[in-house]
Amino acid sequence: MASHVAKSWDDLMDRLYASSWKPGLGRFRSSYAFRGMQRADARLTTTLSRLGGAFPRQENHLLRNFRKYAHRNAVEGDSVWNWLSLAQHHGLPTRLLDWTFSPFVALHFVTQDVERYDVDGVVRCLDYVRAHRLLPRKLRAVLKTEQAEVFTAEMLDRVADALPALDRLACGRPALIFLEPPSLDDRIVNQFALFSLISSPTVQLQQWLDAHRDLHHEIVIPAKLKWEIRDKLDQANLTERVLFPGLDGLCRWLRRYYSPRADVDALKAAAAGAETDRNITPVRRASDEAAHAGNGTSRAASGGRSKHPRPARAGRGRRRK
Repeated sequence: MASHVAKSWDDLMDRLYASSWKPGLGRFRSSYAFRGMQRADARLTTTLSRLGGAFPRQENHLLRNFRKYAHRNAVEGDSVWNWLSLAQHHGLPTRLLDWTFSPFVALHFVTQDVERYDVDGVVRCLDYVRAHRLLPRKLRAVLKTEQAEVFTAEMLDRVADALPALDRLACGRPALIFLEPPSLDDRIVNQFALFSLISSPTVQLQQWLDAHRDLHHEIVIPAKLKWEIRDKLDQANLTERVLFPGLDGLCRWLRRYYSPRADVDALKAAAAGAETDRNITPVRRASDEAAHAGNGTSRAASGGRSKHPRPARAGRGRRRK
């Protein structure tokens, strides 16, 4: 798997939209699904597997009881794929993993928690078009008939009306499927949501990707870039208020937006020091630099400013709405 470290906002944009130009269409249409994660070392594991124990045996029980106790009008029709999508979106442990067609939505999830701005994040990018070329013949035929690149619930229902039926289609060879859920609620719509699932509850996506390294890559988001990314996303209205419509999302957005940035004093000091440096005469600057030449002591260690102030939580002096 290729791994790139974003050097700046511009570099990040270039990498997120790389290979999106489609000459045959004359349009920019990416074939990648994106998943943003707050920690670069996080692995792709399902909420079902995180239950531990004999979790594959619990899958059917979880979904059956969700369908039984949920409001009868929660899902139009009775497709298991619609129920599974709704359950995943509301926190039920499933074999699904959340993705999005939008790289900006992925970046939101990388930067949603200011308490984790001291660690690198990551955006995982997976080519779902190429991944679907590896599907069993019956599943590929459905995509070909519809001239589609991802599945809908109705398309999956034609060949598998339940999870065990899907598992049997793969004939023991795990298959990766991308499912675009219907517009069950505003959250799914606004997040441009997409789900992945493997045709076996015991196989993790990370395992599948380790065997198909050419189909995906990652873009590491350095901790020092997170504040800039977050502020630019806020300016573009990519916030919890939009992605999680309702009072809960509104409160999450306001709580984060007004969180103080604890390293703001260090940033001000760095800016003031830079201004002072610009006012030093060339002779004085040369003298200062000669004082530390050859002794192996860094400028920071000798009392100068660190080029990388330690990132902390959030900043004071934010503008008021």
